[in-house]
Amino acid sequence: MSGGRARGAGVVVIGRNEGTRLRRCLDSVLGQTPSVVYVDSGSTDGSVDLARSLGVEAVELDLSTPFTAARARNAGADRLAGREHPFLQFVDGDCGMHPSWLDRAGASLESHPDWGIVCGRLRERDREATIYNRLADMEWDGPVGEIKACGGIMAVRAEAFEAVGGFDAGVVAAEDDEFCLRVRRAGWKVVRIDVEMADHDMAMTRFGQWWRRAVRCGYAYADGWARHGRSPERHFARQLRGAAFWGLGLPLAAVAPAWPTSGLSLALLVAYPLLYHRIARGRRRRGDPTADARLYSLFCVLSKFAQVVGAARYALRRAGRRPARAIDHRGTAEPEPTPAGAATYDHTDGGPR
Repeated sequence: MSGGRARGAGVVVIGRNEGTRLRRCLDSVLGQTPSVVYVDSGSTDGSVDLARSLGVEAVELDLSTPFTAARARNAGADRLAGREHPFLQFVDGDCGMHPSWLDRAGASLESHPDWGIVCGRLRERDREATIYNRLADMEWDGPVGEIKACGGIMAVRAEAFEAVGGFDAGVVAAEDDEFCLRVRRAGWKVVRIDVEMADHDMAMTRFGQWWRRAVRCGYAYADGWARHGRSPERHFARQLRGAAFWGLGLPLAAVAPAWPTSGLSLALLVAYPLLYHRIARGRRRRGDPTADARLYSLFCVLSKFAQVVGAARYALRRAGRRPARAIDHRGTAEPEPTPAGAATYDHTDGGPR
C-alpha cells in the first residue's frame, strides 16, 4: 500500500507507441499515486486512449514543433503545476516503477533538504534476452552517492524544478544530463540511492538500433559541449575529445600516411586492443563477470566511431541552421511537423520522447 509521501508525488509519464509496455508503466505508478499525467509524442497505437481508459490525464504534444523528451516532460510538469506536489517523478513509458520507489524517493528528499534530484537502481527487464539488454543493464548500474547526472527516470524536488525552469526543450539528446547540471549549479545535489527504482525494456534486438543510439550519444556530446563545454563544469568536453580522438583522429593518423611510411603508421592501430583491455580490466575490478566486461569493452570501443558520426551530424545541422530532430534508436518514424500557419488538431483542452 502506498504511503503518504507517495501520495504527495506527481508523476509524469512520457511515451510514443509503447504498446503494452505503457499499460504496465501506468499500472505501476497508479498503484502508488493517483496524480499521474501521460504526455504523448504522436503515437499511432492508441496510447492516448489507453491512458484515458485508465483514468490518466493525457496530453498530446502539438505536431507543429519537433518532439523532444525535454519538451514532453515540461508539458507534464506544466499540467501538474498548482497541485502542490513536493516532488515530481519522471518516468518513460517503457519502464515499470518499483512498488516502493515513490515512498523511498519522497522520504529521501524530505530528510535531505539539499537534495534536488534522487534516483535509484534501474534494471533492464529481460537482461539476458539480447546482448544489447545486457549492455543496458550494465549502463544503468551506476555508483551510489552524490553524482553529476542521472537518466531521465528521476524524482525531482518541485522547488528545484521550478528554480531552474525545468528541462531545456531545445535539447534533443542527453536532456537529463543538461538538466542535472543546471540543478547542481543552483546549489542542489543529485544523488543515487541504493534502492530499486524501476525496470526498463530496451526493445533493442539489432546492431543498427544500437548504432543509432550511439550516434545520438555523440550528437549529445557535441550539443552539450556547445552549450556548457566552456563553463567550469566542462560539460561533455572529455567525452567529445575521446570520440574525436578514437573515432577520427587515430584512424586518420594511422591510415593517411600508410603509403609513405610503408605501412608503419598502421602500428598505431594497436591502441584499440590496448583500449579494449583497459576498459575490460576496469569493469572486472567493478565486479563484472569476465564475459560481461569483455562485451561492454568491445562496444565501448565501437561506440567511438558512432559518436564521431553523431558529433559531425550536430556540426552539420548547426552549420546549416536546421532545426534539431530527435534520434530514435528504434528507427520508428517521427511525424513530420505541421508547416507553420497550417491547421493543427490538439485533442486536449490546453495542451519525451
